Amino acid sequence: MPQFRLHASLAGIPAAAWDALNRGGHPFTRHAFLEGLERHGCLDPAHGWSPLHATLWEGGELVAAAPAYVKGNSHGEFVFDRAWAEAYARHGLAYYPKWLIGVPYTPVTGPRLLAVDDAAKQALLAAMREAAPRLGLHSIHANFLDAEDLTAFDDDWLAREDVQFHWQRHPDWRHFDDFLAALDHKHRKNLKADRRKVEQAGIRLRLLDGRAAAGAPMAAMHGFYAATFAGKWNHAALTPAFFQHLCTAMPETVLLALAERAGEAVAGALFLHSPGTLYGRYWGAHGFHPGLHFETCYHQGIAWCLGQGRKRFEPGAQGEHKLARGFLPATTHSRHWLAEPRVRPALARWCAAEREAVARYRAEAAAHGPFRQGSGPSPATEETRR
Repeated sequence: MPQFRLHASLAGIPAAAWDALNRGGHPFTRHAFLEGLERHGCLDPAHGWSPLHATLWEGGELVAAAPAYVKGNSHGEFVFDRAWAEAYARHGLAYYPKWLIGVPYTPVTGPRLLAVDDAAKQALLAAMREAAPRLGLHSIHANFLDAEDLTAFDDDWLAREDVQFHWQRHPDWRHFDDFLAALDHKHRKNLKADRRKVEQAGIRLRLLDGRAAAGAPMAAMHGFYAATFAGKWNHAALTPAFFQHLCTAMPETVLLALAERAGEAVAGALFLHSPGTLYGRYWGAHGFHPGLHFETCYHQGIAWCLGQGRKRFEPGAQGEHKLARGFLPATTHSRHWLAEPRVRPALARWCAAEREAVARYRAEAAAHGPFRQGSGPSPATEETRR
């Protein structure tokens, strides 16, 4: 029989064994990324994050694993469930602590159940469901699931959906001008005008890989990131040491767009990438510069994808303004298991209504895309997200 184990730190799991199960080498579920969050002080229990990773072993071999965290709140998850906590409270029940399968502070679809096969995934989930009540955990949540993991969850798990805006490469596009030509006149004119504003301001963009970004460039990027969070009265969880860690532990996945004027860095955007997809993560700037946010976060990423042959660009959560830049609506998925049966019927109805609302919103957003008739990619489907 497989042996189920829990780990309060990823350092106790061999990196080679973990990464051997990380299909596609997805950057956010690599051992180096997740263990780096722990080692460099990004996960503070005071902010609701306590690692409790779940694994299955057979004969000393790791056969299934899930990055998992005990949560005392819903901070940094990007699947919003405050209404659920309120529903529990109305019934005199405790919603927290809960158990989250996911990647802290990272609303990116990807592997969540790392396993040798589907049977191992299902066995891992069954073990977690059995363990949760014994551990005093009232629910289990799995956020931003990819298509390969969705089939592991049975009907006992409530289904939720949301919308992000993702760019897809059309087969006919080879250069940025090909992408521009696919836009309708209004959106093409506006995009080119924003690019001119940046150029006329004397701002130049440099794209750096992880090795070139190490040191001063990444330190500047962390300053931009922290300033963005401070401006929103929010907590910048990722530390300067973690940013530098990315450059040394997984430099081949890092891309930094650094905006400079007269030799001084004035803005930056940090991306990670896999063989098929670019992921936009963090942005910041010293002061406001017209068009610079769009150029640094979106246009540079699109141009890089075209030059590097990447098929997809996921720039992060939310943001209808991305639609005008060629990012079309795509559905994200999460699954939720509740130990308390009394609240399940009401929340099941709530989830069904939410999915209907999300479907209407996605259809409406797709109808307002920026591309000329018949010239752009189709909105993302689950098949294109595999």
